[in-house]
Amino acid sequence: EVQLQASGGGLVQAGGSLRLSCAVSGITSDDYAIGWFRQAPGKEREGLSCTRRRDGTTWLAGAVKGRFSVFKDNAKHVMYLQMDRLTPEDTSIYSCALDLTGMCEDYYDYKGQGTLVTVSS
Repeated sequence: EVQLQASGGGLVQAGGSLRLSCAVSGITSDDYAIGWFRQAPGKEREGLSCTRRRDGTTWLAGAVKGRFSVFKDNAKHVMYLQMDRLTPEDTSIYSCALDLTGMCEDYYDYKGQGTLVTVSS
């Protein structure tokens, strides 16, 4: 069974950085994509990125482009979300999801639990 686990959240000051991890288990193929999302209390879920595992092609939402980046661990099924120059508006629960087609067409087969990121001013 495919499972995803996001981790690495915590408390950080505005202007700081944080790196989140999305660990995938129960999969051997490299033909999938990982999407990162966030949802703050009272707000809709926001898609942040989608990255193809096989070649690392990444799409980033305009709201985080230039501050967030995604990279993969080629040896392990782990995808990282690097978040820089964080602001209090980035406070949210961050989660990852897996797309078995690897096409990043906004459909995800598996979703993981989130990790809380709190940015203090």
